[in-house]
Amino acid sequence: MRLTKTTTILVIAVLAALLFIPFLGHVHLFDWDEINFAECSREMIKMDDYTRVYVDFKPFWEKPPMFFWMGSTAMKIFGVNEFAARFPNALCGVVTLIVVFLAGSRVYDRKFGILWALAYGGSLFPNMYFKSGIIDPWFNLFTFLSLYNFILYHWKRNNFDKPGIDRSKLYYVVWSGIWMGLAVLTKGQVALMVFLLVLGVYLLYNRVKFYFTWWHALLFLVVAFLVTFTWYGYETIKRGPWFINEFLKYQWRLFTTHDADQAGFFGYHYIVLLIGCFPASILAIPSFFKAKYNGRYDRDFKKWMVLLFWVVTVLFTIVQSRIIHYSSLAWFPVTFLAAYSIYKWDRHELVYKKYTGVLMGVLGGLISLAILGVAVIGLYVHKLAPYVDDKFAQGNMEAAVHWSGFEGLIGVLMVVALVLGIRNLSRGNYTRAARVLFVGTAVVIFFASAIIVPKVERYSQGAAIDFFIARQGEDCYVHTLGYKSYGDLFYTKKSRPANPDSYNEQWLLWGPIDKPAYFVTKVDREDKYKFPQLKELYRKNGFVFLKRDVPPPGAPAPVAPAPATPSPAAK
Repeated sequence: MRLTKTTTILVIAVLAALLFIPFLGHVHLFDWDEINFAECSREMIKMDDYTRVYVDFKPFWEKPPMFFWMGSTAMKIFGVNEFAARFPNALCGVVTLIVVFLAGSRVYDRKFGILWALAYGGSLFPNMYFKSGIIDPWFNLFTFLSLYNFILYHWKRNNFDKPGIDRSKLYYVVWSGIWMGLAVLTKGQVALMVFLLVLGVYLLYNRVKFYFTWWHALLFLVVAFLVTFTWYGYETIKRGPWFINEFLKYQWRLFTTHDADQAGFFGYHYIVLLIGCFPASILAIPSFFKAKYNGRYDRDFKKWMVLLFWVVTVLFTIVQSRIIHYSSLAWFPVTFLAAYSIYKWDRHELVYKKYTGVLMGVLGGLISLAILGVAVIGLYVHKLAPYVDDKFAQGNMEAAVHWSGFEGLIGVLMVVALVLGIRNLSRGNYTRAARVLFVGTAVVIFFASAIIVPKVERYSQGAAIDFFIARQGEDCYVHTLGYKSYGDLFYTKKSRPANPDSYNEQWLLWGPIDKPAYFVTKVDREDKYKFPQLKELYRKNGFVFLKRDVPPPGAPAPVAPAPATPSPAAK
């Protein structure tokens, strides 16, 4: 029985909720981004200030407030915890799968919409990030919706052969502007940059034939500006331009420079997308080539998606900082192109090539081995630790984590999905192959996030997070030495400090502190902090936990060592 459109949407929503919501609070938030963003939302509530973003109770101008409004709302409903911090993205996952279903159904048909939803929900990173607490899923959705509505405006204005576009040109322009404004409020002006670059490349591709009126272009910008003005304008009018200026300077610095650990190699994002969007990434490859098109709309929408892919990947290859989620907007075109391949193969409008199954087997086999390998390494991690050179990693590997060996069955499940999927591809059962591959991958991620990820977290940061949680309610200072963390803020549930000197590390170490100070460092950095006033409490899993008691009245203050003077040779 063919489901109605409304019933199909409800089924997608329920299945997406079952995929993304369970186990959200099953594992601690990860440093940096997840804890950083959760802390910003927590401090919004703590300070009762929803117009400016803070971290450690100081202005944080790196991100606009949209995502933190979502996070703080969730925390008011569910409490200040991991579930609340990740819930907005789980909701985004439900909405995103419905959006791609509706977009695919409008541009092509119901079958294509389902294929696109399957591809997005059943690929590695697109699925995993809906279980995270970072900004990008909502940013990507808003940016895509802005571009999608502008495409519909273009088709309406230029009389494309596509029924069902029954709204006015004004309607699509206004909604395109609204979504763009929300995207800018979520992550900044990079959304508008990507949008304009895609439009500009499309314009050049069509030999500078204008497909919009300047009046509609101006209306788009005005609407987007009015949406962003709800924060940019309010902040500037109320408090002056300083905060916005700092935000804009940071965005420029992010584009032109990189941190030491964020450089990456030139083809970084292409490798990330190939692995991270599996299996959609492999299925998308044939759609980069020509196919049989059914009208202008078919050719044109594919063209927009291909251009979006290249603009995103080239732009963020140019950007100096290379981080996994920077190219995540490309998940929309990659999953679209994967659905497109399946759709065209089924309709005999694109020839299936055997290399697709071969690449699927090779990359899928490596991913399966990696999942299986994690389980095997977990069983023998203590025996492997002495062979690791990194002292901190050695300490991490000493964590008491129970592995039964059955975790490897998740990798076996991936192999089963691969074998069945590739066999269906080779037999020409393309839609069935898509169902097996994408549903199988989604189930694998579901079990991996519930079973494997919590165990891995115990190695990487578990001991430190436990220490921070133990300090909740204690009148003390907590500070990390030699490394950056937001865990000491969120997991101690830090209040706004009454003493501004507490922001000064040297004061915490050597000054006349007014309450106990706890410090966390790593075993490979502890030599820099071997001071007589610091008492080691214990060490665990690569972390060293120290305490400095309040000096007794009249006791001489400890003397900080003079900074080392470089030798003439060093100069």
